[in-house]
Amino acid sequence: MKFFWNIGGLASLALGVLGIALPVLPTVPFLILAAFCFARGSDRLHDWLLHHPRLGPPIRDWQEKRAISRKAKWLASLSMAAVFALSLALGFRWTILAVQAACLGGSALFIWSRPDA
Repeated sequence: MKFFWNIGGLASLALGVLGIALPVLPTVPFLILAAFCFARGSDRLHDWLLHHPRLGPPIRDWQEKRAISRKAKWLASLSMAAVFALSLALGFRWTILAVQAACLGGSALFIWSRPDA
């Protein structure tokens, strides 16, 4: 069973790292999922991820305080705005824009309702 937890952790870690470069893909939720999977599959990988100098702090902030850093909130908000602006510029149908606005708005509301790390 640990094998499957590790595979899930590695896949989540890969998606999280991709999310650093791709504004549409969230980073921290996948890193949190990777930590969850590694906690069940590999103590070594779990410890490595939590103590990583770049990837570890947002995971620890979430685990300890359910908090998101102000910088991460602004980056997420700017990314969401850019994605929505691109959809507008590409002339997506109003129904797609409405669904996208609702999803992005709900995500932004959640992000900004969390305490600052």
